[in-house]
Amino acid sequence: MDLKGEYMSPRDFNGHGTHVASTIAGGEVQGVSYGGLATGTARGGAPRARLAIYKVLWGPNTAASDTDILAAIDDAIQDGVDVLSLSLGRGARHEFPGTLHAVLRGISVVFSAGNDGPAPQTVTNVMPWVTTVAASTMDRAFPTLISLGNKEKLVGKSFMFY
Repeated sequence: MDLKGEYMSPRDFNGHGTHVASTIAGGEVQGVSYGGLATGTARGGAPRARLAIYKVLWGPNTAASDTDILAAIDDAIQDGVDVLSLSLGRGARHEFPGTLHAVLRGISVVFSAGNDGPAPQTVTNVMPWVTTVAASTMDRAFPTLISLGNKEKLVGKSFMFY
């Protein structure tokens, strides 16, 4: 397994898990913007939440085995977590071992809906005992003035959410 650049800690190689964690429990930050656009205040959905991170994906372009996922879920159950947030995808028919076990012990299990298709509006992780969460585009535009070399000025959209 190629672990070049990997962190030997719960911190993730590509930043996805860190991004999800900050979406959940990120503290308030004033003056946030994207390239000067949409300046405001950002914070996670539950900024006072305490997180326990269990890393099952190591290195770039790797997939976790069912055994790794089950071990992390079992550790989380033993540690007394209240919610499991799993940002893993494998297809609509794949059942992650241990998730029903966690739910039967009163732990909410939340999965990402995935964004790989096979068609638009397709979701994965649809076991009936978990909550599946999807992202969507938002109804905001970020108009930006573009100055062309011929001195013509156009207004365009500078950032698009997917």
